[in-house]
Amino acid sequence: MPALPQIAAEAEALTALRRDIHAHPELGFEEVRTAALVAERLRAWGVDEVHEGIGGTGVVGLIRGRSEGNRRIGLRADMDALPIEEASGVPHASRTPGVMHACGHDGHTAIVLGAAQYLAATRDFAGTAVVIFQPAEEGLGGARRMMDEGLFTRFPCDEVYGIHNTPGMAPGTVSVTPGPAMAGASFFDITITGRGSHAARPHEGRDPVTVAAGLVQAVQTIVSRNLAATGAAVISITRLRAGTAYNVVPETATISGTIRCFDEADRTLIRDRIEALCAGFATAHGMEIAADIRDIASVLENDPELSAEYVAAAADIIGDAARITDDRRTGSEDFADMLRVVPGAYCRIGQTGAVPLHNPGYDFDDACLPIAASVMARLVERRLPA
Repeated sequence: MPALPQIAAEAEALTALRRDIHAHPELGFEEVRTAALVAERLRAWGVDEVHEGIGGTGVVGLIRGRSEGNRRIGLRADMDALPIEEASGVPHASRTPGVMHACGHDGHTAIVLGAAQYLAATRDFAGTAVVIFQPAEEGLGGARRMMDEGLFTRFPCDEVYGIHNTPGMAPGTVSVTPGPAMAGASFFDITITGRGSHAARPHEGRDPVTVAAGLVQAVQTIVSRNLAATGAAVISITRLRAGTAYNVVPETATISGTIRCFDEADRTLIRDRIEALCAGFATAHGMEIAADIRDIASVLENDPELSAEYVAAAADIIGDAARITDDRRTGSEDFADMLRVVPGAYCRIGQTGAVPLHNPGYDFDDACLPIAASVMARLVERRLPA
């Protein structure tokens, strides 16, 4: 597959690097080994400045072009893994029980490292490339923490770009969706407190399990009955916990899940409806019900003009395999929070394999590495012409 010659020559080394990261996965804000490896490589390649410990374990590198310039372009990768037991069977499978790179962040890190190596060697641009290696993308707020600790005040960027692998999309293709491209996300926990009793005498207690069952069903009607049919949102209940014994009606039950939507007004409506349902069920059943609803990621909105620039840079590498699409995804990505501060865009690159993301059998397609690294490097060269 096409790639810049200098990056194509490093494909084998990039693959080895990616597989090393895959074999040693680390959860959010625990990416100590990964961050140290990133910083060591950046310094070895002559990156002008390497800053560590931003947002916990985040790393930022500055690469100055051969020509002077005041503009800065950011390239961002995420580094964290997921709490999943790997079952891929690959030789470089996770050596850490219960943790694996099931979302391809090992690949994203290697991609931006590949672009950084090339940019540090060629420097055929005017201005500064800012390479950002972010911790804790998987629902822990790593982007927000990096920004809270001065990411864009210490290292200002005029534009910022990210990338994600996409199983099921044609291998080697790159697509960008202008405007709202990925859903905003909220997580919620609902705690129902009743009164425990013997299971043989439930009338002496107040059963939170039956209330939880009814509340699960009621919450699932919000999208179909409270949102306009022309909207797009999804609520998923992913966890229901109550009790430890066959013969005990428990004191409490908890419901947990996630909200995904493309409109902040819809997110507010869903939040209000969940809280109203909880209040209503509490009154009807004489219990205490508390809802904790947390905004995890914003709606990811790609700047339309910069989306076109991203595709143009990709077309320099892969031709017609780079395209603008209207393909919104209900998955979420906390790079969206960076795009609320700095304009930019987020692209998808297709990869081989039918195993989906967040699956124990998933592995990143290493053939993507030189292509994606070349696209990101060319993007810097196009946006910061020498």
